[in-house]
Amino acid sequence: MNLQDHIEAGELPAIIESVILSRSGLPAGERCAARGLRVCEPAGTDSVDDWVLAILQEGRPDLICLCGYLRLLPILPWMIHRVVNIHPALLPNFGGKGMHGRAVHEAVLASGRRESGCTVHLVDARYDHGATILQRTCEVLPTDDADTLAARVFEEECAAYPAAIRLIAEGRVRIGDGPVEIAQSGHRWPDALGHSPA
Repeated sequence: MNLQDHIEAGELPAIIESVILSRSGLPAGERCAARGLRVCEPAGTDSVDDWVLAILQEGRPDLICLCGYLRLLPILPWMIHRVVNIHPALLPNFGGKGMHGRAVHEAVLASGRRESGCTVHLVDARYDHGATILQRTCEVLPTDDADTLAARVFEEECAAYPAAIRLIAEGRVRIGDGPVEIAQSGHRWPDALGHSPA
């Protein structure tokens, strides 16, 4: 609901058209429905991926934001550079299949790193692999466990995701042959992603 909070506060030029769940009965779906958002839940479908792609194909949103979506979403040609994800670590470290939730923070702590954070990135055909748009960092404290570190990283996620979406909406994100380029405030790339979040 962090994104909806920013939208309602006038801080994010976006409209959430639909919330698509990969499993039915998730508490997140109930919270979204309570806020008046359209929630789509799978019911009796053989292939969740096909069901999700059918909904996306019907609406063809300008931007698809993955929020706790733990499946590898197939990227159709029209979806290239339209799907973003947020990961609770500083990619390219501590990403990949199975690296989500508590497992990520436990891995950061086991590594002895003194810094963690989050990464907003474009989604491609591999887990946690697409080009990075934005990262925010936080300190890893000697007294941290997975829960305390997760809470600190989550604070950064709540700021990072709307900030990254705002950059895209403002036409300030450009994808070339190398890393993502971000235009200065007040400027936009003539060949930016060109998607207004929806």
